[in-house]
Amino acid sequence: MMRKLLKILHSVASAGLIGGLACYMILLFAAPQETPADYADLREGISAISKYLLVPSLGLALVTGLGAMVAHHPFQEKGWVWVKAALGILMFKGVLTIVSAKSAYAADVARKIADGSAPADALQSLVTLEWGTLWTVMALSIANVVLGVWRPRVMPRGKDELAPRAAASPAAASAAPFEREAA
Repeated sequence: MMRKLLKILHSVASAGLIGGLACYMILLFAAPQETPADYADLREGISAISKYLLVPSLGLALVTGLGAMVAHHPFQEKGWVWVKAALGILMFKGVLTIVSAKSAYAADVARKIADGSAPADALQSLVTLEWGTLWTVMALSIANVVLGVWRPRVMPRGKDELAPRAAASPAAASAAPFEREAA
């Protein structure tokens, strides 16, 4: 029961993370930005998405992913799980240090630009960095979902791991390459 709950929560969190990133990107690309006040409102909306959707989704995805490794010991021996964990840490760093922190900073600076207390080009270098980070975190997020669905053999199996299956029966040995772990 715990494994199923972790899997459901992990899937929901992954959907929230990818959806939040997509929403962030769409707003940054398509929302009205004609006036400094419009841009400041846009930045406050993006900051809210980061605070209430991206960061909680990422946290839940990481906790449930690591929890699944603890609850289901065979996962600890799978290479794809460790690749997902490493990608998750990179996503965590990207979302917390760049996307979330910079979205709050950008909202503050955009408000200062709208008030006239900051120059109009104060956010130019941030926006370039922001787009690069958004695309990187989105790619990592999609790669994590693909790894979770596909579950490739990242590390080659040893002879000891194949021996019990081959010894069981010829039918089991021929089906072994197509078997998948129940998550």
